[in-house]
Amino acid sequence: MGEFVIGEDDFELDGRPVRLLSGALHYFRVHEDHWTHRLRMLRAMGLNCVETYVPWNLHEPRPGQYHDVAALGRFLDAAHAEGLWAIVRPGPYICAEWENGGLPHWLTAKLGARARTRDPEYLRPVEDWFRALLPQIVPRQHDRGGPVLMVQVENEYGSYGSDHAYLRHLADFLRAQGITAALFTSDGPEDHMLTGGSLPGVLATANFGSHAREGFETLRRHQPKGPLMCMEFWCGWFDHWGAEHVVRAPEDAASSLREILECGASVNIYMAHGGTNFAGWAGANRGGDLHEGALEPDVTSYDYDAPIDEFGRPTPKFWAFREILAEYADGPLPELPPQPAVLGEPASVSLSAWASLDEVLTALGGEEHEYGAPPTFEDLDVDRGLVRYRLTVPGPRRPYPLSVRGLRDRAVAYVDGALAGVLTEASPSLASPVPGPASVDLWVESLGRVNYGPLVGETKGITGGVLHERQYLHGVRAQGLRLDAFDDADRVRGLGARAALPGAAGLYRGALTIQGPGDASLELPGWTRGFVWVNGFNLGRYWSAGPQGALYVPGPVLRSGANEVWVLELEGAASDARVVVG
Repeated sequence: MGEFVIGEDDFELDGRPVRLLSGALHYFRVHEDHWTHRLRMLRAMGLNCVETYVPWNLHEPRPGQYHDVAALGRFLDAAHAEGLWAIVRPGPYICAEWENGGLPHWLTAKLGARARTRDPEYLRPVEDWFRALLPQIVPRQHDRGGPVLMVQVENEYGSYGSDHAYLRHLADFLRAQGITAALFTSDGPEDHMLTGGSLPGVLATANFGSHAREGFETLRRHQPKGPLMCMEFWCGWFDHWGAEHVVRAPEDAASSLREILECGASVNIYMAHGGTNFAGWAGANRGGDLHEGALEPDVTSYDYDAPIDEFGRPTPKFWAFREILAEYADGPLPELPPQPAVLGEPASVSLSAWASLDEVLTALGGEEHEYGAPPTFEDLDVDRGLVRYRLTVPGPRRPYPLSVRGLRDRAVAYVDGALAGVLTEASPSLASPVPGPASVDLWVESLGRVNYGPLVGETKGITGGVLHERQYLHGVRAQGLRLDAFDDADRVRGLGARAALPGAAGLYRGALTIQGPGDASLELPGWTRGFVWVNGFNLGRYWSAGPQGALYVPGPVLRSGANEVWVLELEGAASDARVVVG
């Protein structure tokens, strides 16, 4: 099995220098039936290692309730079977353009700024989580015959904090729980980030997309000895709803990759294959230099303009990287694996069954309660989904402006049952004044919790109250609807099946008939914003704001014959709206 160690200048395996040529591939963003194909694509590109984060909130949606933690172990076994080493980055915070940076909403809601510090109320659940997770890693370490060479301590901590006692506690706890693999940290190549996020005795690595020589020079000032490694070589980037699609020229990315390797460094290509933010798990950023500005929610696709695209296909960037990486290979690179099957002719889906949002909420939502002031999503235990806030404007009174303070993130407003407008954090007031008495419903959706910067963990929903002129409206009735409520397919099928009102929001259901399954795209011309399920599998959020215009459908979720399609439309669709799969 050999011994993997951190030498003075290089990584060493059995006493010989070894260079890690790694690629990021997140098991939770790829359908499990596609893991082997994607891992073989990494090998064909010339990589010898795979890196993955581990999202805590995916695996512990409620305190002490664990969901398929063993998925990490199965992924590591798949990597080992394909002859790849592995780097595991268990957090507890991961960023990753993932909801809340991987931290559970039920934890950050009560801790605020005490998260990601030495605070005992934070460390206790972290330790409980690691006790559940680490048995998937420990027996798969390289010194026990497995693929895991390296394990990360926290993630880009110098971009957030400087609590070295917290970092030391994490490192010591990993060791105490049986982690013998090389520990490391990763941060931007800036003095304040490296001094905040590095730990004596733990290998520091750097994250950047270009200017490798300058980055490594900065790293060397803080760590004179040890292997050089770019732990995140950003070869592409991610997209935000309502913004332009981001691309990076293959020749530019390839030039930066060559520069890293010419420095004698190891590299982890971020992302080698991005995958998809299924089931509404996409995170969000805040704009501005200090990441405290407008919300910038991430799209469902995590294609990342990576060398292997969302469908698992090689791009021009793949071939440019393969040419460079072949120069560092021990022998000829393997051929590319056959591509997964794709769906044949496009098919239009008839969605004839419909249920109103109120009916969906009654069937699948939590209990409705009345509060003095609006509760947050966290108060209602809603991680991903929406909340209906129901208020009464007392009367009689003249029309006044109605506004929402601290709205996160988007509200569809109804006054006396009629659509009155869409409110946002930047535009929180209805266009037309509201007289009293009146009944007001506000359907609020979280567009993704912030995953990077000082506002990680900020709460969602109505966080500051609802005003009629200057008067707060109290006696708020609130009811939450979690996206995972749709996992109960029998309850979804039991909803009403009447014809939809023209253009109405609600849950639309229908069937897609195909001859043979395969990867596909799902387009929603005429729809506005919501979520799509195929055979109970949540493909993620769609939104006419773009730039993403279609959702990726993994072939393994389809079947020959009839396939169930559900569309939860939150704002309203055109009367001729349809779903096209092909």
